[in-house]
Amino acid sequence: MGLVLHPFRSRFAQACIAATIGLATLVAPLVQAQTAYPSKPITLIVPFPPGGPTDLVARVLAQKMGEQMGQQIIVDNRGGANGNIGSALVAKAQPDGYTVLYNTSSIVLSPSLYKSLTYDVQRDLAPVGLSATVPLGLVVHPSLPVNNAKEFIAYAKTNPGKLSYGSAGSGNITHLGAYQLLQANGIDAMHVPYKGSAPADADLVSGQIQFMTDTVNSVASFVRDKRMRLLAVTTPKRIELFPDVPTLAEAGFPGLEVSAWQGLMVPAKTPEPVIKRLNEEMSKALQNPDVQKKLAAQGAIPLGSTPAEYGAYVKSELARWSKIVKQTGVTLD
Repeated sequence: MGLVLHPFRSRFAQACIAATIGLATLVAPLVQAQTAYPSKPITLIVPFPPGGPTDLVARVLAQKMGEQMGQQIIVDNRGGANGNIGSALVAKAQPDGYTVLYNTSSIVLSPSLYKSLTYDVQRDLAPVGLSATVPLGLVVHPSLPVNNAKEFIAYAKTNPGKLSYGSAGSGNITHLGAYQLLQANGIDAMHVPYKGSAPADADLVSGQIQFMTDTVNSVASFVRDKRMRLLAVTTPKRIELFPDVPTLAEAGFPGLEVSAWQGLMVPAKTPEPVIKRLNEEMSKALQNPDVQKKLAAQGAIPLGSTPAEYGAYVKSELARWSKIVKQTGVTLD
């Protein structure tokens, strides 16, 4: 005698079968989409102008990652508001892995500098990985009678209010790096903000300003042709680009480690498999000898991390720079 199901159990069994079939129908395209990623070009938003220190590193990575993934990665420069225009654009984009942010350390400065941000870095963006860091260097105009960081500090102290320093903008890492050095040594100097490193470098070369802390890939050519004098770098160790230049710590100023770090982020709710794929491709690219050679030529140091590690790092940097920004009293809106 065959098994006879109770009407309710029969309906329940039929519903389960139907649900299973329906679920399979829904899941199949998702699985296919995940395994096929990327199936079209990816847009990499660089929230700074083309040709700058961030753009240069981003393009090296975009080219190699695109080659590895078999899809073009298009660099889209959306500069303005210290990186916030491009960051907000990505925060509001579809979380499908086809709009990626190449962010810098400015992303942890903005919450303290702007009262009315249209996005929240921890809520609206998801970390992919820490890609590289570009050290800052203390550079001066050759007319200053100083040859190292100690001589510079001594000279600045004996000439209070007479020196001016540039930056890529108020609240930029190039501003806050110099501010920390001056504050730690009780130096009075005038800050002159510019719209990017290029015009600030031009005025330093011409003698309109006397010093600044800028990314080494921005000032390298000026240092080599002796239009600027590089006194120290802000990294824990000396850098390959200028191996003879000491660190600030070696020069007698420990604890003043500042760099313009960079990384990849995507809109929140981007699927984990997509984030994992982007992280794996970024890590693979950073280990490529050709990429490492190109980054070294710019003074950039390849890093790499997991998404979780990058998320924890961003959180710690948000707390760190919040205190420093409050000390400067700088606000940008």
